Amino acid sequence: MKDLDKIVTAIVPAYNEQDRIEDTLSALKSIECIQYIYVINDGSTDETYDRARNIKGIDVINQFPNKGKGEALYKGLQLALKNSDIIVFVDADLEESAKDIEKLLVPILEDKADVTIAKFPPARRKGGFGFVKGLAKWGVFINTGKRIDTALSGQRAFKSEVLEQINNNYKGYGVELGMVIDILNRGYNVMEVDVNMYHNETGRDLSGFIHRGKQFWHTLMVLISKTLSTKLKRR
Repeated sequence: MKDLDKIVTAIVPAYNEQDRIEDTLSALKSIECIQYIYVINDGSTDETYDRARNIKGIDVINQFPNKGKGEALYKGLQLALKNSDIIVFVDADLEESAKDIEKLLVPILEDKADVTIAKFPPARRKGGFGFVKGLAKWGVFINTGKRIDTALSGQRAFKSEVLEQINNNYKGYGVELGMVIDILNRGYNVMEVDVNMYHNETGRDLSGFIHRGKQFWHTLMVLISKTLSTKLKRR
């Protein structure tokens, strides 16, 4: 049975998502158990901020200049941890598929998991070559001894006490990976949940390769830091 007495907050980091942010937020608002939604407008240069503000019941926070996803999430957490029992991260480009965020919340509300992570269906078009995902999966195993398919998924829900016990101030695109390594090493129950969500997928063009290059670099930097730390602890 769902515990509807829990305060659930969604944090939505957003950068230049004017074409998708309204549908994403409307879908989140339709989820009964979500009481608060914080949009962190991370230095957008389009109409993301204005379009998010047009939706009633949404708290929109401006962050300038653009500081990256990690710092946007951290800013949202500083607000959400004050009064939330459960916190969920939601990318701004999910559009109507954000309704499936509810699937991440149910296992936590029913106390079957401490953390849930969305497992997306296969991409609808060819994007990268799997290098970043492969690196992340290998890095999680090296640092925790556990295998997980969703190390880079941005859609995840947490009991608040989990977030209070780990480092949640990672930079850039390394935030999801760094957090999942910390969570697994602390012994929390992580559940991967199949969802029918979709992203605004990047292709095999210049902008797509630039995006994945940044993601690869940020992922690598987190893994180098974590792996060195793990080796020092084992000595």
